[in-house]
Amino acid sequence: MKIGILGSGHIGKTLVRRLSAAGHDVKVANSRGPETIEAEVLASGARAVLAGEAVADVDVVILSIPLNRIPEVAPLLAGLPAETVVIDTSNYYPMRDGRIDAIEAGQVESVWVGETLGRPVVKAWNSIGSDSFAKKAAPAGTPDRIALPVAADRETDRAVGMALVEDTGFDAFDAGTLADSWRQQPGAPCYCTDLTRDEMPAARAAAEAARLPKRRDLAVAVIMERVGDGVTNPDAEHGLRVSRALYM
Repeated sequence: MKIGILGSGHIGKTLVRRLSAAGHDVKVANSRGPETIEAEVLASGARAVLAGEAVADVDVVILSIPLNRIPEVAPLLAGLPAETVVIDTSNYYPMRDGRIDAIEAGQVESVWVGETLGRPVVKAWNSIGSDSFAKKAAPAGTPDRIALPVAADRETDRAVGMALVEDTGFDAFDAGTLADSWRQQPGAPCYCTDLTRDEMPAARAAAEAARLPKRRDLAVAVIMERVGDGVTNPDAEHGLRVSRALYM
């Protein structure tokens, strides 16, 4: 597939490496310019380009940017063909994104993204921490392979998203429509807890929409308290342990 990726942060970098290594034709852009994208990110054949080029003549566009930047890229995506699959990896964190009233009032994050972009989207890769994403990929059939939920309103879009998740080294879990994708938002039992496909149904069923924001904010506070104490450097698994303790 021809894939354009907007964003080269921790998740974006891994997406570029994994999808290009899987044989896809990958272009990547960020807000700082193609010359700022490291050579090792492009080692499997991906190309660093300007944002406009990244979304031109592609089958799939992946948005690996903070949720508060979604409105900025909406004009860039306005001219895409209707059949182009747009995948959103973002999550809402008010301390970073600022207050978004519609989401605060209960609108599902990915529904807000779709409305802001004015087109259907797929929600994928939002439910795994960057360290786990970079280090815990495994071949299909591996015992305890981590599963990632994929939600979309168009079944064809969801199928594409699931195939690409598999290509990045994780089991794809069909999470249904965007209206139900709140079950993979921050604070939910399947968010950043590295569950298997067999564990995913019960975790999603246990999610309680009203409790997600408080659990999300508590996890951020716990992690930031340890990061900010000036003494302790959390290991890479600290966030995973916090998520499991607070969300499950």
